[in-house]
Amino acid sequence: MTVIDITSPEVQVREVRLSSITGFAGSAKELVGCSHGRGVREQTRSFSQSMMCASSSAFCQLSMIMDAAVINHGPVGCAGDFPMFEVTYRIGQMQRELPPLLGRYFNSNITESDTVFGAAEKLGRVIREVYARVRPKAIFVTTSCASGIIGDDIEGTVTDAAAELGIPVVACSCEGVRSRGWTSGFDSAYHTVVRGIVKEARQKTNKVNIINFWGSHVFDGLLERLGFEPNYIVPFSTIEQLERTSEAAATIQICPTLGSYFGAALEQLFGVPEIKAPPAYGLEGSDRWYRELGAVLGASDEVEKIIAEERARILPELKRYRQRFAGKTAYLTAGAAHGHAIIALLRELGFFVKGAAIFHHDPLYDNGDKTSDALAQDVELYGDIQNYQVCNKQAFEIVNLLTRHRPDLLVARHGGMAHWGGKLGIPSFLVDDEQFGFGYQGILNYAERIADTLDNYEYLANFAEHAVNPYTKWWLEQEPYCFLGGDAHVEAY
Repeated sequence: MTVIDITSPEVQVREVRLSSITGFAGSAKELVGCSHGRGVREQTRSFSQSMMCASSSAFCQLSMIMDAAVINHGPVGCAGDFPMFEVTYRIGQMQRELPPLLGRYFNSNITESDTVFGAAEKLGRVIREVYARVRPKAIFVTTSCASGIIGDDIEGTVTDAAAELGIPVVACSCEGVRSRGWTSGFDSAYHTVVRGIVKEARQKTNKVNIINFWGSHVFDGLLERLGFEPNYIVPFSTIEQLERTSEAAATIQICPTLGSYFGAALEQLFGVPEIKAPPAYGLEGSDRWYRELGAVLGASDEVEKIIAEERARILPELKRYRQRFAGKTAYLTAGAAHGHAIIALLRELGFFVKGAAIFHHDPLYDNGDKTSDALAQDVELYGDIQNYQVCNKQAFEIVNLLTRHRPDLLVARHGGMAHWGGKLGIPSFLVDDEQFGFGYQGILNYAERIADTLDNYEYLANFAEHAVNPYTKWWLEQEPYCFLGGDAHVEAY
C-alpha cells in the first residue's frame, strides 16, 4: 500500500510506487497471474513512435479547476497543448450547464539563456503577473523537462509567492522525463491538490467525491436516491470544493488509473473511505460495485432494490442485443482502467474480444487492495484474452495487429486511435465520455452505439478504399512485437 507523504514536494512515479509497465505482450491471464507481487518486468522498445507526456496529464487536470490559474514553467513549446485543453474545458462546461469561462493557462517561456543562468526569478515575476491579471483563488506551477534539468528552485519560489500573495501557490513536479507512464502526471496533480489545497474537515457531510474526467453526470440520481450528493472533482470544481473534499462520506473513482492516488490519499489522511471495487461495468461488475457503495454508505437495502430493478429493466433488451451481436469479434485500445471496462462491456454484449492494446499496466494499487484489479475481475468473469498488449499508444503495433486479426469492430478510448480502424475498413468508434458505459444503463448505451457503428459499414468500406495507409507492406508482414525487447514472460512471486 502507498504511504501518502504530503511533506514531500514530489510523489513517486508509478514505475517505482506501483511497479507499472508500458511494455508487455502475452495473455491477460498471464499478466494477472504475475501482478500483485512486483513480479512484472518492464519490456522496453527499441523503437517508439509516440507517447503521451506526464506533464500534459498533470496540466489537463489542474487547468480545469474553475477559479485557479496554472503556469507551465517550461519552454513555450510545452504550451502547445493549451488549445486542446481549452476546447475540452469549454465543451465540458456546456455539457454540465456551467457558465462559460476561459481557461487561465500561462507559460513562463524558458529560453536558451534561462537554461544557462536559471529561470526561477523569471517564474516569480510570472506568478505575480498572473495574479495581477486574473486574481485566481490559487495558482499551480507545473514543471517541465527543461525546468527539472536545470534544477530551478521552484519550491522556494512558490513558497515565497504564496506568502506574498496570500493565496495557495503550489508546485506540481511532473517533468515528462521522470516517468515512462503519462499516468504519473495524474498522481502529480492530485499530490499537489492534497498537499496544497485540501483542508482538515470541519464536519462530515452527505457529499460523495467523484474523481472523474469531464464526461456526463451519471451519479446524480443514484446518490440522491441513497440520500447523498455528488461532488465532482477535479475538473469543473472550485478551490473551495477541493478544500472540503475531506468532509465527504466516501470517494468514487470513475477510473482507477486517474484517481488511484487521490482516493488513497483522502482515505489515509482524512478518513474518507474509498470505493475499492472496480468501476461498475457489465452486469456482475455493476452488482459488486453497487453493493460496496451501499455497504460504505450504509444503504445496502436500498442498493439491493436498485440492483433488482435495473437488472429487470435492462435484461430483455440486453438479450436482444446479444442475439444481434452473436459471432462478432472486437479489438480495443484504451488506457488501463477504461480498457478493462470496455473488455467487460464487449464480453457482456456477446463479442469475442480478439485482442486489446492497453496503454499501461499497474500491478499494484495505492490502496493495497487486490480487489481493485479490474483486469483480474475481467479474467475471472469472462475468461482470458490471448492477445493482450501493453503499449503507450504505439500506433504502428496496433495497425499491424488490426491487419492480422481483422475484427468486426474497433473500440478506442483515446483520440488519434479510432481512425486506424477506419483506414482498414473496420467499423470503429471513439469513446469520448468516460461515464458513457458506467452501470447497468451503460451496457445498453454501448450496445446502441455499437449497433449504429456496425450499420455504417458501407461508408467505412468507401473510406478504406481511398485512405492512404502510411505503413509499408514490409512492416505489416513483421511480427508486431519485434521492437519489444526483454523477457515477456515474468515470474510470479
